[in-house]
Amino acid sequence: MAPDEPATAAATAGTECLNCGEPLAVPRPRFCPVCGQETNLRPPRLGEFLQQFGGAYFATEGALWRTLKLLLFKPGELTRQYLGGRRKHYVLPLRLYLTISLAVLLLLRAVAMATIEAPGAIELQGAEPANLQLDLGAGRAGLKDGVFFCTDLPGWLCRRIQRRIDVEPKLFAREVEQFGLRFVAHVGGAMFLLLPAFALWLQLAYRNRRLRYTEHLVFALHVHAFWFVMLALVMTDLPWLSSLAALAVPVYTLLAMRVVYGGRWGPRLLRAALVSVLYGLTLGLALSGVAVVALLG
Repeated sequence: MAPDEPATAAATAGTECLNCGEPLAVPRPRFCPVCGQETNLRPPRLGEFLQQFGGAYFATEGALWRTLKLLLFKPGELTRQYLGGRRKHYVLPLRLYLTISLAVLLLLRAVAMATIEAPGAIELQGAEPANLQLDLGAGRAGLKDGVFFCTDLPGWLCRRIQRRIDVEPKLFAREVEQFGLRFVAHVGGAMFLLLPAFALWLQLAYRNRRLRYTEHLVFALHVHAFWFVMLALVMTDLPWLSSLAALAVPVYTLLAMRVVYGGRWGPRLLRAALVSVLYGLTLGLALSGVAVVALLG
């Protein structure tokens, strides 16, 4: 090829594969018999970039939809098949979790941004906030008629909130309005870090199953992906759908444990209760920490 000739596939159509150099038969096959690359290449088009981005992942019969169907309607079956060696047919566990959690967190962020613009509980008295309230799970803090209150929260946290209100009342009032948005910004990372903890509690509860820690982690990724889907349904304005999604979380998790780990119902319920208590405590501590960071960080 001349030095000034453009290096495009269309300009180098010959009798060898442009990718691996394998000689091609005549008539030229559509794909190279060695590396599988197409032999009749053209300059890239916009549609090819879109195909590279989605490909079979978002196709109607692609891996994502097959995976979601199995994840949502057959508890534990996706994990069972993955651990059994059938992996190429479905989206990999970590990719599935990241895809679903990112989509739900973006939805949560949109909801939080909408609530910021909605009429809130913050009232101004002159230039200062007279009434504001912040709910932090088990406790509350804020101002009522200009007087600070703090209930069911640790003393150090109450003092920290009161100092912020005394020093920067208007700024703190604005931060309270944006608390949901700041909370969502941190909760995604916290939930991702909790995955190893959930897998650890599973390994503790099922230590007689002789499964590797990473195999428990696969189950944790699949179950958390389902939980995120249910979280999206809980946020809907349909009370019956929200209630159904909330009920589906423990029922689905128990059924998934049955498929993946087996065992009789009695011991299975005890193990599920143990994992629920341990993970509930871990989750509560983590979300409380996220709430404090979102408010005071």
